[in-house]
Amino acid sequence: MIDTEHVSCDTCTAPAPGFFDASDAASRAWPRVDIDANPYKASFPLFSEHPGIAFLDSAATAQRPACVLDAQKRFYETMNANPLRGLYSLSIEATEAISSVRRQIAALIGAVDEKGAPRADEVVFTRNTSESLNLVARSFAPTVLEPGDEVAITIMEHHSNLIPWQQACRAAGATLVYLRPTKTGELTDEEIAAKIGPKTKIVAATQVSNVLGVRVPVEKLARAVHAQGGYMVVDAAQSVPHMPVDVRELGADFLAFSAHKALGPMGVGVLWGKLELLEAADPFLTGGEMIDSVTESGAVWAPVPEKFEAGTQDAAGIYATGVALDYLANQVGYEAIRSREAALVHYAMSRLVELPWIDILGSIYWDRHHGVISFNVRGIHPHDVASILDMHNVCIRAGHHCAQPLLAWLECENLACCRASLAFYNDRADVDAFIDGLQSVWSTFHA
Repeated sequence: MIDTEHVSCDTCTAPAPGFFDASDAASRAWPRVDIDANPYKASFPLFSEHPGIAFLDSAATAQRPACVLDAQKRFYETMNANPLRGLYSLSIEATEAISSVRRQIAALIGAVDEKGAPRADEVVFTRNTSESLNLVARSFAPTVLEPGDEVAITIMEHHSNLIPWQQACRAAGATLVYLRPTKTGELTDEEIAAKIGPKTKIVAATQVSNVLGVRVPVEKLARAVHAQGGYMVVDAAQSVPHMPVDVRELGADFLAFSAHKALGPMGVGVLWGKLELLEAADPFLTGGEMIDSVTESGAVWAPVPEKFEAGTQDAAGIYATGVALDYLANQVGYEAIRSREAALVHYAMSRLVELPWIDILGSIYWDRHHGVISFNVRGIHPHDVASILDMHNVCIRAGHHCAQPLLAWLECENLACCRASLAFYNDRADVDAFIDGLQSVWSTFHA
Protein backbone atom coordinates (compact mmCIF):
# COMPACT_ATOMS: atom_id res chain seq x y z
CA MET A 1 0.00 0.00 0.00
CA ILE A 2 1.34 3.39 -0.95
CA ASP A 3 1.19 5.92 1.84
CA THR A 4 -0.86 9.02 1.05
CA GLU A 5 -0.45 10.69 4.42
CA HIS A 6 1.45 13.54 2.81
CA VAL A 7 -0.78 13.92 -0.25
CA SER A 8 -2.33 17.36 0.12
CA CYS A 9 -4.98 18.51 -2.32
CA ASP A 10 -8.00 20.62 -1.53
CA THR A 11 -9.92 18.94 -4.33
CA CYS A 12 -9.06 15.35 -3.35
CA THR A 13 -11.64 13.68 -1.15
CA ALA A 14 -10.97 10.05 -1.98
CA PRO A 15 -11.20 7.69 0.99
CA ALA A 16 -8.23 7.28 3.33
CA PRO A 17 -5.93 5.74 4.34
CA GLY A 18 -4.18 4.55 1.22
CA PHE A 19 -3.81 4.80 -2.51
CA PHE A 20 -5.03 1.20 -2.78
CA ASP A 21 -8.03 0.29 -0.65
CA ALA A 22 -8.00 -3.36 0.38
CA SER A 23 -11.80 -3.35 0.59
CA ASP A 24 -11.95 -2.54 -3.10
CA ALA A 25 -9.13 -4.77 -4.26
CA ALA A 26 -10.83 -5.94 -7.45
CA SER A 27 -11.10 -2.47 -8.96
CA ARG A 28 -7.65 -1.48 -7.71
CA ALA A 29 -5.77 -4.59 -8.86
CA TRP A 30 -2.50 -3.71 -10.53
CA PRO A 31 -2.70 -3.89 -14.33
CA ARG A 32 -0.30 -6.63 -15.42
CA VAL A 33 1.18 -5.09 -18.56
CA ASP A 34 4.83 -4.67 -19.47
CA ILE A 35 5.18 -0.91 -19.90
CA ASP A 36 8.97 -1.16 -20.29
CA ALA A 37 8.54 -2.73 -23.71
CA ASN A 38 7.03 -0.52 -26.37
CA PRO A 39 5.98 -2.19 -29.62
CA TYR A 40 4.15 0.93 -30.81
CA LYS A 41 6.53 3.89 -30.96
CA ALA A 42 8.25 2.65 -34.10
CA SER A 43 4.97 3.12 -35.99
CA PHE A 44 4.92 6.86 -35.24
CA PRO A 45 7.29 8.98 -37.34
CA LEU A 46 7.35 11.86 -34.86
CA PHE A 47 9.00 9.66 -32.26
CA SER A 48 11.68 8.71 -34.77
CA GLU A 49 12.23 12.39 -35.52
CA HIS A 50 12.30 13.23 -31.78
CA PRO A 51 13.60 10.03 -30.14
CA GLY A 52 14.04 11.53 -26.68
CA ILE A 53 10.64 13.15 -26.37
CA ALA A 54 8.12 12.17 -23.70
CA PHE A 55 4.83 13.20 -25.26
CA LEU A 56 2.18 13.42 -22.52
CA ASP A 57 -0.39 15.63 -24.23
CA SER A 58 -2.48 13.14 -26.18
CA ALA A 59 -5.73 14.49 -24.72
CA ALA A 60 -5.06 17.64 -26.74
CA THR A 61 -4.06 15.79 -29.91
CA ALA A 62 -2.72 12.33 -30.58
CA GLN A 63 0.30 11.44 -32.64
CA ARG A 64 -0.26 9.81 -36.05
CA PRO A 65 1.09 6.44 -37.12
CA ALA A 66 2.82 6.19 -40.50
CA CYS A 67 -0.12 4.35 -42.03
CA VAL A 68 -2.35 7.40 -41.45
CA LEU A 69 0.17 9.83 -42.92
CA ASP A 70 0.63 7.50 -45.88
CA ALA A 71 -3.13 7.25 -46.41
CA GLN A 72 -3.56 10.99 -46.64
CA LYS A 73 -0.71 11.17 -49.13
CA ARG A 74 -2.10 8.18 -51.05
CA PHE A 75 -5.47 9.87 -51.52
CA TYR A 76 -3.88 12.86 -53.20
CA GLU A 77 -1.59 10.72 -55.30
CA THR A 78 -4.11 8.12 -56.50
CA MET A 79 -7.69 9.42 -56.27
CA ASN A 80 -7.55 13.18 -55.89
CA ALA A 81 -10.90 14.49 -57.12
CA ASN A 82 -13.84 16.30 -55.64
CA PRO A 83 -16.17 13.61 -54.26
CA LEU A 84 -19.89 13.69 -55.16
CA ARG A 85 -19.24 16.13 -58.02
CA GLY A 86 -18.02 14.04 -60.91
CA LEU A 87 -19.05 11.02 -62.94
CA TYR A 88 -15.49 10.15 -63.96
CA SER A 89 -13.60 7.32 -62.26
CA LEU A 90 -11.40 9.40 -59.94
CA SER A 91 -14.38 11.24 -58.48
CA ILE A 92 -16.36 8.03 -58.14
CA GLU A 93 -13.41 6.42 -56.32
CA ALA A 94 -13.11 9.40 -53.96
CA THR A 95 -16.85 9.29 -53.31
CA GLU A 96 -16.73 5.61 -52.46
CA ALA A 97 -13.72 6.17 -50.19
CA ILE A 98 -15.71 8.65 -48.10
CA SER A 99 -18.81 6.45 -48.13
CA SER A 100 -16.72 3.50 -46.92
CA VAL A 101 -15.38 5.51 -43.96
CA ARG A 102 -18.93 6.61 -43.13
CA ARG A 103 -20.00 2.96 -42.95
CA GLN A 104 -16.89 2.09 -40.94
CA ILE A 105 -17.60 4.76 -38.32
CA ALA A 106 -21.25 3.76 -38.01
CA ALA A 107 -20.20 0.16 -37.36
CA LEU A 108 -17.48 1.25 -34.91
CA ILE A 109 -19.89 3.19 -32.68
CA GLY A 110 -22.76 0.70 -32.91
CA ALA A 111 -24.97 2.81 -35.18
CA VAL A 112 -26.60 -0.16 -36.93
CA ASP A 113 -30.10 -1.17 -37.97
CA GLU A 114 -32.10 -4.13 -36.70
CA LYS A 115 -30.17 -6.42 -39.07
CA GLY A 116 -26.80 -5.14 -37.92
CA ALA A 117 -26.06 -3.10 -41.03
CA PRO A 118 -24.25 0.21 -40.42
CA ARG A 119 -26.44 3.32 -40.58
CA ALA A 120 -23.99 5.33 -42.66
CA ASP A 121 -26.61 7.99 -43.37
CA GLU A 122 -26.51 8.93 -39.67
CA VAL A 123 -22.82 9.91 -39.81
CA VAL A 124 -22.10 13.56 -40.60
CA PHE A 125 -18.57 14.81 -41.25
CA THR A 126 -17.59 18.14 -39.69
CA ARG A 127 -14.29 19.83 -38.88
CA ASN A 128 -14.07 18.76 -35.22
CA THR A 129 -16.05 17.96 -32.08
CA SER A 130 -16.68 21.65 -31.49
CA GLU A 131 -18.42 22.06 -34.83
CA SER A 132 -20.41 18.86 -34.30
CA LEU A 133 -21.73 20.05 -30.94
CA ASN A 134 -22.46 23.51 -32.31
CA LEU A 135 -24.44 21.88 -35.10
CA VAL A 136 -26.64 20.09 -32.57
CA ALA A 137 -27.10 23.22 -30.45
CA ARG A 138 -27.80 25.51 -33.43
CA SER A 139 -29.76 23.18 -35.73
CA PHE A 140 -31.49 20.60 -33.53
CA ALA A 141 -32.03 22.39 -30.22
CA PRO A 142 -34.39 25.03 -31.69
CA THR A 143 -36.70 22.23 -32.87
CA VAL A 144 -37.39 21.13 -29.29
CA LEU A 145 -36.46 23.96 -26.89
CA GLU A 146 -39.15 26.37 -25.72
CA PRO A 147 -39.21 29.15 -23.10
CA GLY A 148 -39.05 27.66 -19.62
CA ASP A 149 -37.35 24.43 -20.73
CA GLU A 150 -34.03 23.29 -19.27
CA VAL A 151 -30.80 21.98 -20.74
CA ALA A 152 -28.61 20.07 -18.28
CA ILE A 153 -24.84 19.75 -18.62
CA THR A 154 -22.10 18.86 -16.16
CA ILE A 155 -19.74 21.44 -14.70
CA MET A 156 -16.95 19.24 -16.13
CA GLU A 157 -17.72 20.08 -19.75
CA HIS A 158 -15.18 21.34 -22.24
CA HIS A 159 -16.15 24.80 -23.47
CA SER A 160 -17.19 23.17 -26.74
CA ASN A 161 -20.01 21.40 -24.91
CA LEU A 162 -20.86 24.39 -22.71
CA ILE A 163 -20.87 27.63 -24.68
CA PRO A 164 -23.15 26.27 -27.45
CA TRP A 165 -25.74 25.40 -24.80
CA GLN A 166 -25.44 28.81 -23.21
CA GLN A 167 -26.23 30.28 -26.61
CA ALA A 168 -29.04 27.81 -27.34
CA CYS A 169 -30.70 28.50 -24.00
CA ARG A 170 -30.39 32.24 -24.44
CA ALA A 171 -31.99 32.04 -27.89
CA ALA A 172 -34.87 29.84 -26.72
CA GLY A 173 -35.52 31.40 -23.34
CA ALA A 174 -34.50 28.14 -21.68
CA THR A 175 -32.39 27.62 -18.54
CA LEU A 176 -28.97 26.00 -18.41
CA VAL A 177 -28.66 23.68 -15.40
CA TYR A 178 -25.30 22.36 -14.14
CA LEU A 179 -24.85 18.89 -12.69
CA ARG A 180 -22.11 19.09 -10.09
CA PRO A 181 -20.11 15.99 -9.16
CA THR A 182 -18.23 15.30 -5.98
CA LYS A 183 -14.79 16.87 -5.83
CA THR A 184 -13.41 13.62 -7.25
CA GLY A 185 -15.67 13.89 -10.28
CA GLU A 186 -18.34 11.35 -9.38
CA LEU A 187 -21.91 12.22 -10.39
CA THR A 188 -24.22 10.80 -7.73
CA ASP A 189 -27.69 9.39 -8.33
CA GLU A 190 -29.05 12.09 -6.04
CA GLU A 191 -27.53 14.87 -8.15
CA ILE A 192 -28.90 13.35 -11.34
CA ALA A 193 -32.39 13.03 -9.83
CA ALA A 194 -32.25 16.60 -8.53
CA LYS A 195 -31.15 18.20 -11.79
CA ILE A 196 -32.97 16.20 -14.50
CA GLY A 197 -36.71 16.65 -14.27
CA PRO A 198 -39.90 17.43 -16.20
CA LYS A 199 -38.47 20.64 -17.67
CA THR A 200 -35.31 18.96 -19.01
CA LYS A 201 -35.35 18.71 -22.81
CA ILE A 202 -31.66 18.06 -23.46
CA VAL A 203 -28.77 16.63 -21.45
CA ALA A 204 -25.29 17.14 -22.93
CA ALA A 205 -22.31 15.50 -21.26
CA THR A 206 -18.79 14.36 -21.89
CA GLN A 207 -18.20 10.64 -21.61
CA VAL A 208 -14.72 11.22 -20.15
CA SER A 209 -13.63 14.49 -18.52
CA ASN A 210 -10.66 16.09 -20.24
CA VAL A 211 -9.48 17.45 -16.86
CA LEU A 212 -10.37 14.89 -14.19
CA GLY A 213 -10.19 11.85 -16.47
CA VAL A 214 -13.29 10.43 -14.82
CA ARG A 215 -15.84 8.47 -16.82
CA VAL A 216 -19.25 10.14 -16.61
CA PRO A 217 -22.28 7.81 -16.20
CA VAL A 218 -23.77 8.80 -19.54
CA GLU A 219 -26.08 5.78 -19.49
CA LYS A 220 -27.75 7.01 -16.29
CA LEU A 221 -28.08 10.52 -17.67
CA ALA A 222 -29.65 9.16 -20.85
CA ARG A 223 -32.20 7.07 -18.95
CA ALA A 224 -33.09 10.06 -16.80
CA VAL A 225 -33.65 12.48 -19.68
CA HIS A 226 -35.43 9.90 -21.85
CA ALA A 227 -37.86 9.33 -18.99
CA GLN A 228 -38.78 13.00 -19.38
CA GLY A 229 -39.10 12.73 -23.16
CA GLY A 230 -35.81 14.52 -23.75
CA TYR A 231 -32.59 13.89 -25.65
CA MET A 232 -29.02 12.84 -24.82
CA VAL A 233 -25.99 14.48 -26.47
CA VAL A 234 -22.59 12.84 -25.83
CA ASP A 235 -19.17 14.43 -26.26
CA ALA A 236 -16.98 11.41 -26.99
CA ALA A 237 -13.81 13.31 -27.89
CA GLN A 238 -11.94 11.82 -24.91
CA SER A 239 -13.52 8.35 -25.02
CA VAL A 240 -13.30 7.15 -28.64
CA PRO A 241 -9.46 7.19 -28.53
CA HIS A 242 -9.39 4.98 -25.43
CA MET A 243 -12.40 2.66 -25.21
CA PRO A 244 -15.19 1.04 -27.22
CA VAL A 245 -18.16 3.36 -27.68
CA ASP A 246 -21.65 2.11 -28.53
CA VAL A 247 -24.37 4.70 -29.06
CA ARG A 248 -27.11 2.19 -28.27
CA GLU A 249 -25.55 1.11 -24.98
CA LEU A 250 -24.98 4.74 -24.02
CA GLY A 251 -28.53 5.73 -24.90
CA ALA A 252 -27.21 8.57 -27.05
CA ASP A 253 -29.33 10.57 -29.46
CA PHE A 254 -26.27 12.46 -30.74
CA LEU A 255 -22.56 11.72 -30.33
CA ALA A 256 -19.54 13.74 -31.43
CA PHE A 257 -15.80 13.16 -31.63
CA SER A 258 -12.69 14.41 -33.43
CA ALA A 259 -10.35 12.45 -35.67
CA HIS A 260 -7.20 14.18 -34.43
CA LYS A 261 -7.56 12.83 -30.89
CA ALA A 262 -8.00 9.32 -32.31
CA LEU A 263 -4.76 9.16 -34.37
CA GLY A 264 -6.36 10.83 -37.39
CA PRO A 265 -5.77 14.14 -39.16
CA MET A 266 -6.66 17.52 -37.77
CA GLY A 267 -9.69 19.15 -39.36
CA VAL A 268 -12.03 16.14 -39.43
CA GLY A 269 -14.87 15.69 -36.97
CA VAL A 270 -17.77 13.29 -36.67
CA LEU A 271 -21.35 13.84 -35.62
CA TRP A 272 -23.63 10.85 -35.30
CA GLY A 273 -27.33 11.47 -34.77
CA LYS A 274 -30.53 9.49 -35.01
CA LEU A 275 -31.82 9.89 -38.54
CA GLU A 276 -35.23 11.27 -37.60
CA LEU A 277 -33.62 13.94 -35.41
CA LEU A 278 -31.15 14.97 -38.11
CA GLU A 279 -33.98 15.14 -40.62
CA ALA A 280 -35.94 17.45 -38.31
CA ALA A 281 -33.02 19.89 -37.94
CA ASP A 282 -32.23 22.74 -40.30
CA PRO A 283 -28.83 22.89 -42.01
CA PHE A 284 -26.02 24.43 -40.01
CA LEU A 285 -24.24 25.78 -43.10
CA THR A 286 -25.58 26.33 -46.60
CA GLY A 287 -23.97 26.27 -50.04
CA GLY A 288 -22.70 23.66 -52.43
CA GLU A 289 -23.60 19.96 -52.23
CA MET A 290 -26.10 20.34 -49.36
CA ILE A 291 -29.02 21.04 -51.68
CA ASP A 292 -31.34 18.96 -53.82
CA SER A 293 -32.49 21.92 -55.89
CA VAL A 294 -32.27 25.71 -55.89
CA THR A 295 -34.46 28.40 -57.39
CA GLU A 296 -34.23 32.16 -57.29
CA SER A 297 -36.54 32.21 -54.27
CA GLY A 298 -35.55 29.14 -52.26
CA ALA A 299 -33.93 25.74 -52.00
CA VAL A 300 -34.70 22.14 -51.18
CA TRP A 301 -32.15 20.45 -48.95
CA ALA A 302 -30.30 17.28 -49.85
CA PRO A 303 -30.99 14.18 -47.75
CA VAL A 304 -29.07 13.57 -44.52
CA PRO A 305 -26.07 13.51 -44.15
CA GLU A 306 -25.21 15.66 -47.19
CA LYS A 307 -27.69 18.23 -45.86
CA PHE A 308 -25.13 19.14 -43.19
CA GLU A 309 -21.97 18.92 -45.32
CA ALA A 310 -21.87 22.16 -47.28
CA GLY A 311 -18.91 22.71 -49.55
CA THR A 312 -15.94 20.49 -50.33
CA GLN A 313 -15.08 18.11 -47.52
CA ASP A 314 -11.55 17.21 -46.46
CA ALA A 315 -11.74 14.02 -48.48
CA ALA A 316 -8.11 13.04 -47.91
CA GLY A 317 -8.52 13.65 -44.19
CA ILE A 318 -11.68 11.56 -44.04
CA TYR A 319 -9.96 8.76 -45.94
CA ALA A 320 -7.02 8.87 -43.52
CA THR A 321 -9.44 8.94 -40.58
CA GLY A 322 -10.74 5.55 -41.68
CA VAL A 323 -7.19 4.18 -41.61
CA ALA A 324 -6.61 5.75 -38.17
CA LEU A 325 -9.74 4.22 -36.67
CA ASP A 326 -8.89 0.82 -38.16
CA TYR A 327 -5.40 1.03 -36.65
CA LEU A 328 -6.85 2.06 -33.30
CA ALA A 329 -9.68 -0.46 -33.03
CA ASN A 330 -8.33 -3.41 -34.99
CA GLN A 331 -4.55 -3.32 -35.35
CA VAL A 332 -3.89 -2.26 -31.76
CA GLY A 333 -7.31 -3.08 -30.34
CA TYR A 334 -9.27 -1.45 -27.56
CA GLU A 335 -8.55 -4.21 -25.06
CA ALA A 336 -4.79 -3.72 -25.51
CA ILE A 337 -5.23 0.04 -25.37
CA ARG A 338 -7.24 -0.04 -22.16
CA SER A 339 -4.96 -2.45 -20.34
CA ARG A 340 -1.75 -0.66 -21.36
CA GLU A 341 -3.08 2.80 -20.57
CA ALA A 342 -4.38 1.57 -17.22
CA ALA A 343 -0.91 0.27 -16.39
CA LEU A 344 0.66 3.56 -17.43
CA VAL A 345 -1.77 5.62 -15.36
CA HIS A 346 -1.27 3.31 -12.40
CA TYR A 347 2.49 3.74 -12.57
CA ALA A 348 2.30 7.51 -13.05
CA MET A 349 -0.09 7.95 -10.14
CA SER A 350 2.00 5.73 -7.89
CA ARG A 351 5.01 7.94 -8.60
CA LEU A 352 3.10 11.22 -8.25
CA VAL A 353 1.67 10.44 -4.81
CA GLU A 354 5.22 9.97 -3.53
CA LEU A 355 5.89 13.66 -4.18
CA PRO A 356 4.51 15.58 -1.16
CA TRP A 357 4.27 18.85 -3.09
CA ILE A 358 2.03 17.48 -5.85
CA ASP A 359 -1.71 18.20 -5.58
CA ILE A 360 -3.79 15.88 -7.75
CA LEU A 361 -7.12 17.10 -9.05
CA GLY A 362 -9.91 14.60 -8.67
CA SER A 363 -9.51 11.14 -7.23
CA ILE A 364 -6.19 9.84 -5.93
CA TYR A 365 -7.22 6.39 -7.18
CA TRP A 366 -5.55 5.53 -10.48
CA ASP A 367 -8.53 3.64 -11.88
CA ARG A 368 -10.63 6.81 -11.89
CA HIS A 369 -8.30 8.45 -14.41
CA HIS A 370 -8.87 7.37 -18.01
CA GLY A 371 -5.62 8.49 -19.55
CA VAL A 372 -5.73 11.93 -17.90
CA ILE A 373 -3.99 13.12 -14.72
CA SER A 374 -4.37 16.79 -13.76
CA PHE A 375 -2.30 18.21 -10.94
CA ASN A 376 -0.49 21.24 -9.61
CA VAL A 377 2.97 21.68 -8.14
CA ARG A 378 2.33 23.54 -4.92
CA GLY A 379 3.21 27.22 -5.14
CA ILE A 380 4.44 27.07 -8.75
CA HIS A 381 2.41 28.37 -11.68
CA PRO A 382 1.43 25.64 -14.17
CA HIS A 383 2.97 27.59 -17.04
CA ASP A 384 6.33 27.53 -15.25
CA VAL A 385 5.95 23.81 -14.65
CA ALA A 386 5.26 23.12 -18.32
CA SER A 387 8.11 25.36 -19.48
CA ILE A 388 10.69 23.66 -17.27
CA LEU A 389 9.41 20.21 -18.26
CA ASP A 390 9.81 21.23 -21.88
CA MET A 391 13.51 21.88 -21.16
CA HIS A 392 13.62 18.22 -20.15
CA ASN A 393 11.90 17.15 -23.37
CA VAL A 394 8.62 16.36 -21.58
CA CYS A 395 5.40 17.66 -23.14
CA ILE A 396 2.42 18.32 -20.89
CA ARG A 397 -0.44 20.82 -21.09
CA ALA A 398 -0.81 23.77 -18.70
CA GLY A 399 -3.70 26.20 -18.49
CA HIS A 400 -7.46 26.04 -18.12
CA HIS A 401 -7.93 23.20 -20.64
CA CYS A 402 -11.06 24.86 -22.03
CA ALA A 403 -12.79 24.07 -18.74
CA GLN A 404 -12.77 27.33 -16.81
CA PRO A 405 -16.08 26.77 -14.96
CA LEU A 406 -14.77 23.44 -13.66
CA LEU A 407 -11.48 24.92 -12.45
CA ALA A 408 -13.36 27.80 -10.83
CA TRP A 409 -15.63 25.33 -9.05
CA LEU A 410 -12.59 23.33 -7.92
CA GLU A 411 -11.09 26.63 -6.68
CA CYS A 412 -7.90 26.16 -8.66
CA GLU A 413 -5.58 29.12 -8.21
CA ASN A 414 -5.12 31.14 -11.41
CA LEU A 415 -7.87 29.02 -13.02
CA ALA A 416 -5.10 26.76 -14.26
CA CYS A 417 -3.55 23.38 -13.69
CA CYS A 418 -1.09 20.97 -15.26
CA ARG A 419 -2.29 17.95 -17.22
CA ALA A 420 -0.40 14.84 -18.25
CA SER A 421 -2.35 12.66 -20.67
CA LEU A 422 -1.17 9.21 -21.64
CA ALA A 423 -1.73 7.01 -24.66
CA PHE A 424 -0.89 3.42 -25.51
CA TYR A 425 2.29 4.56 -27.33
CA ASN A 426 3.78 5.84 -24.07
CA ASP A 427 5.99 3.71 -21.82
CA ARG A 428 7.66 3.63 -18.44
CA ALA A 429 10.56 5.75 -19.66
CA ASP A 430 8.13 8.54 -20.55
CA VAL A 431 6.66 8.51 -17.06
CA ASP A 432 10.11 8.39 -15.45
CA ALA A 433 11.20 11.40 -17.52
CA PHE A 434 8.05 13.18 -16.39
CA ILE A 435 8.74 12.49 -12.71
CA ASP A 436 12.41 13.44 -13.05
CA GLY A 437 11.32 16.66 -14.73
CA LEU A 438 8.96 17.46 -11.86
CA GLN A 439 11.81 16.94 -9.42
CA SER A 440 13.75 19.55 -11.42
CA VAL A 441 10.78 21.90 -11.34
CA TRP A 442 10.65 21.70 -7.55
CA SER A 443 14.40 22.04 -7.08
CA THR A 444 14.50 25.05 -9.42
CA PHE A 445 12.21 26.98 -7.09
CA HIS A 446 13.54 25.46 -3.84
CA ALA A 447 17.29 25.37 -4.32
